[in-house]
Amino acid sequence: MVNQSTIPLFPLGIVLFPGGKHDLQIFERRYIDMVTECMRNQTIFGICALQTGPEMRESGTKQTIHRIGTGAQIVDWNQLDNGLLSITVEGTAKFQVEKCWEADNDLLMGLVNFHDRDRFDTELVPGVEKYSRLIEVLRGLEAHPVIKEKNFDIDYADLWHLGWRLGELLPMSNVNRQKLLEIDDPVRRADAIDMMIAELAGEK
Repeated sequence: MVNQSTIPLFPLGIVLFPGGKHDLQIFERRYIDMVTECMRNQTIFGICALQTGPEMRESGTKQTIHRIGTGAQIVDWNQLDNGLLSITVEGTAKFQVEKCWEADNDLLMGLVNFHDRDRFDTELVPGVEKYSRLIEVLRGLEAHPVIKEKNFDIDYADLWHLGWRLGELLPMSNVNRQKLLEIDDPVRRADAIDMMIAELAGEK
């Protein structure tokens, strides 16, 4: 069954994975209103990586987004010293944008189909023992002080978790992150990451 919903979309220069966490500073009025509404109603918005255009849209500029994105749940917020609103979001489920339009308040809205398995509350997929190198790399990344502060809930026995966190934390371009997000199968995603690491190590 397709889980279809209409949600506000936030075009950004990041790729959010299910279970991933990002800190965002909110200063445009349309997004302040969006965040206020989501916090009041405990609803989510969608983050889609930008294909073209700046994060802050100016007169005469155009934004295009990737059609595969991730739902974002606000899990924390804070008022910064500079007066801006800071929020921490956590990825919920991957979705595909069927159509999008600009609302009267200039907010981008989207009719999206949520993935039935590529989501943070999905069932565990075993098989991580085949990817000992990926586990070692992820443990090394998780030990970094900056990553520790995010308090990721990583299940090292689950291929979904392995792919999500490596896709988010490994140094790579947003183009490659988006390619990993768009892979629907956790085994194929882990294989793709393993190939990336092998290439970085000069093995292929």
